[in-house]
Amino acid sequence: MAFLDLNGQFSLMQNIDEIEKLIKLISKLPGLGPKSAKRIILKLINSRDELMKPMANNLVEIYKNVSRCKSCGALKSNTVGCNNCEISQKKYNKICVVESIADQWSIESSNIFQGYFHILGGTLSSSTSQRKEDLLISSLVDRVKRDSIEEVIIATSATVEGQTTAHYIKDSLKKSEVKVSKLAQGLPVGGEIENLDDGTLFSAFKNRRSIEKNSD
Repeated sequence: MAFLDLNGQFSLMQNIDEIEKLIKLISKLPGLGPKSAKRIILKLINSRDELMKPMANNLVEIYKNVSRCKSCGALKSNTVGCNNCEISQKKYNKICVVESIADQWSIESSNIFQGYFHILGGTLSSSTSQRKEDLLISSLVDRVKRDSIEEVIIATSATVEGQTTAHYIKDSLKKSEVKVSKLAQGLPVGGEIENLDDGTLFSAFKNRRSIEKNSD
């Protein structure tokens, strides 16, 4: 069955409730608005068997079988376990703390860091409803003790929220013997990890500096 092109189909699509709901949902995705959502939906409709059906099935499988690890925050398969902190073939002595899974993927793809990741799931901020309890900071402290970690590298963004979170993590680890460092040169003020290129990330990791722990 043939469908109209973008220009002819836009107004017709808005009369179908199911498509209107889908437009609103897709428009919530990063970098997408209503117009982009309509283009995506038209592509799916015109490729029902090749794209729409397998994508719908795959989304259902991901919804059922993929979740965030309660210990490290990484994505894991509910049927296998967490590759990041539970069944890693290698034992590392470093943990890199990031704000989001997107940050983890950016650093992983650069092959700069060899070690465990710990994904907080956000930052501390007075302007949002994010609470300290919502972040996986307590589980980070537990992992440091359990896995005999020697260094925690804080790779939060160079924003006010990111720096506030970094200092809170430092204070949370002050009773441990672990070295706490953070990314330094190469990370621009206000920069977010997932938007940095490999060269900038390399410089930030190479020039990381220790964070002195308070004695009180």
